[in-house]
Amino acid sequence: MDSSLLTSHFNNFRTAANSFLSQYEPLTLVLVPLFSLFLANVIRSFFSVIHDKGLKATVLGFFMNFIKLIPGVKSYIDAEKQKVVDKLQSDGKSKRDGWKTELPSTGLGTSVLEKMSEEKRNDAVWQGKCSGTVYIGGSESSAHFSVINEACSMFGLSPRTQRLQPRCDVAASGTLHGGTNRFAHTNPLHLDVFQSVVRFEAEVVAMTAALLGSKEKTSGGQICGNMTSGGTESILLAVKSSRDYMKSKKGITRPEMIIPESGHSAYDKAAHYFNIKLWRVPVNKNFQADVKAIRRHINKNTILIVGSSPGFPHGIIDPIEELGQLASSFDICFHVDLCLGGFVLPFARELGYDIPPYDFSVQGVTSISADVHKYGLAPKGTSIVLYRNHEIRKHQFVAVFVYLSVIGTNSGAVFCDCTFDTVTEWSGGLYVSPTIAGSRPGSLIAGAWAAMMSLGKAVLMYGARLIDGPIHYTGYLENTKAIMEGSKRLQKGVEEIPELFIIGKPDMTIVAFGSNVLDIFEVNDIMSSKGWHLNALQRPNSIHICVTLQHVPVIDDFIKDLKESVNTVKENPGPISGGLAPIYGAAGKMPDRGMVQELLVDFMDGTC
Repeated sequence: MDSSLLTSHFNNFRTAANSFLSQYEPLTLVLVPLFSLFLANVIRSFFSVIHDKGLKATVLGFFMNFIKLIPGVKSYIDAEKQKVVDKLQSDGKSKRDGWKTELPSTGLGTSVLEKMSEEKRNDAVWQGKCSGTVYIGGSESSAHFSVINEACSMFGLSPRTQRLQPRCDVAASGTLHGGTNRFAHTNPLHLDVFQSVVRFEAEVVAMTAALLGSKEKTSGGQICGNMTSGGTESILLAVKSSRDYMKSKKGITRPEMIIPESGHSAYDKAAHYFNIKLWRVPVNKNFQADVKAIRRHINKNTILIVGSSPGFPHGIIDPIEELGQLASSFDICFHVDLCLGGFVLPFARELGYDIPPYDFSVQGVTSISADVHKYGLAPKGTSIVLYRNHEIRKHQFVAVFVYLSVIGTNSGAVFCDCTFDTVTEWSGGLYVSPTIAGSRPGSLIAGAWAAMMSLGKAVLMYGARLIDGPIHYTGYLENTKAIMEGSKRLQKGVEEIPELFIIGKPDMTIVAFGSNVLDIFEVNDIMSSKGWHLNALQRPNSIHICVTLQHVPVIDDFIKDLKESVNTVKENPGPISGGLAPIYGAAGKMPDRGMVQELLVDFMDGTC
């Protein structure tokens, strides 16, 4: 068939089509295809919901949503639902009078153990009376209980098991760990049995929230949250909540979040777990989040931006106020990572340090993560995730079906509200559990409460004696003073080594440094051979030390060994036998980041 014949057929078709369409208004010709596409998309979405939830649940859901549009119906349903909730909460709310909502000005020291014992007596009688719950036979003083408690003590920070420096925290004492191990069998999942740990968790959340701006007028007075197993879980929950909140608010189904290059790796996990596109934006010349660069990446699918106070790599606080303004202007969520700074910055500011705004006092901040097991000096496995209001926090949970609320509000303070991950359809009955885990170790919650209550803000006592000698008990203010002064002294010592330079201007207790004339990873290998365990960083290649109370007495030793290590590398450049400098160096230069990922996966697969 030649081209002239094809042209003739096309012209005939065009003439016939134009003749047929000429009888319709041009606007109709534009709107009909658009409406057809819209209708097709609605039908596709409807069948997609049916596929996911089933026909019955879908029809019922559409019906309930429809009747709620009728004036007065929604308010009636909400009122009836609230009656049920109030009935379920009635007993619990009456028990909350007198619960702590702020950190005590003066810590209780070891007398906190008496308080814990008193609270434990309020637990239900569980010996042989509970379905499941406690699986160990006998009483708490029986042989197997003793073995478990002693095993927990062996791997806690205790002067009986490791040498502590003279300046240590109360939470590290063998006495205190012995007290919290009495809660090793407790589980806040069974809130009707272990009411003690329910109270401990509520008070830890409330006290942490008070430190981070819940008492400020700009916070809105609705700050709420939960305890988690660590900073990563806190971040995961904050990201998940932000994703679902923005989906309900703006209909975003292809979510994206933007974080600075210095943002924690937990955001990569969250993006992977929750199917969120992640943008990592380079930091500015001060190694802070670049607000303008983040602004350029915001689009209609953006659900969340992130800032750190301070960032893990370099200990630098991001411009939280500017990021808050940016989030507010685009009506998106803004998470602040205070996992390191949550129990330092409030006290550093009180001590007179120039600390920029970082918490819920900043408009635009919608969630915060803060680790109690870092500078809060609590046992490992304790962190907090906080939200500006309940509307955002409800999206932390799989369903917004209120079965049982554990914590309410009291005296203007907000406790964690167990409107948790709910399951209403399985044959096991109605089930609720906070955060990602079901069962959680009550001993860790008790340990976090003990740490905060025993320390308080102020110095309590001196000279308490355990097996290894005198222990100096201090409050958070004194601890913060010690580590802030120690980190400044360490920073000054590093600055006096001409071959090294400090990364940015550290705001807190992390000091990162690199070199333009030496392989910094070779320096790290020499330091490792001297017994130091530091963190290797990239972009730029550097290492850092996070200063804790353990380092305060040995700052001079660190600087001395660092100078010697620099001189060793300077005089004998090249990797040492068994050192990791070549691996770190090669990993930083590999253009194929996928290969680096494979190396890390293979390493982890062979390690655990």
